[in-house]
Amino acid sequence: MPRNGFLATHGQVLREGVRDGMPIALGYFVVSFTLGIAAKNAGLTPFQGFLASFFNNASAGEYAGFTTIAADAAYLEIAIITLVANARYLLMSCVLSQKFAPEASIWHRIFVGFDVTDEIFGITVARKGKLDPYYNYGAMLVALPGWSLGTAIGIAAGNILPLEAVSALSVALYGMFLAVIIPPARQDRIVGALVLFSFAASFAAVHLPGLMELSGGTRTIILTVALSALAAYFFPIKGGNGHGA
Repeated sequence: MPRNGFLATHGQVLREGVRDGMPIALGYFVVSFTLGIAAKNAGLTPFQGFLASFFNNASAGEYAGFTTIAADAAYLEIAIITLVANARYLLMSCVLSQKFAPEASIWHRIFVGFDVTDEIFGITVARKGKLDPYYNYGAMLVALPGWSLGTAIGIAAGNILPLEAVSALSVALYGMFLAVIIPPARQDRIVGALVLFSFAASFAAVHLPGLMELSGGTRTIILTVALSALAAYFFPIKGGNGHGA
């Protein structure tokens, strides 16, 4: 039975999403636990932290939001800083919209767009063929609770853990994200070279005048658009579907 697209049964694809989403959920739980400590410092209760993480599944965006809450900022300021920190997901949503089959309803597009994260985006674009939204639903089914529960438990635990342990836990998500990008980079030398170049460009952007003053989310958007445009121009995918985009 085909693994991808609308040719496979929704139940099969849903289970594949749950399977691929489990490592993400475990990584989310660990990282959001440390995020919960920041939420506690902002005065949030475990239930409030759970809701915040459920409706804003993004570490940078949430951390920015919790920081502004702790500073007693106005609602408008909180909304703006969260929007800026999460702006890169607009680009990811545009990419995913191109993978949908034409018959996919607007509701599927909205629900998939509800939880576009770096990691879920990574496993989704790695699948060949058209996007069956039930794959994303399966990943979201485990990733969202993992992120939300981790935040709530982190708030409840407070500052019990030493700072060194908190810092160590924060590294877990980066290791998981490497597991997402390494397989396609090993299969395609161009992809691998572009990944390494993106690392170098991201490092340089943090130190270059003009770019270093921008927020991390804004820098990510600029680099994503620029590198994607260069890759599409110099290394166009031959044929209609190419790598399944």
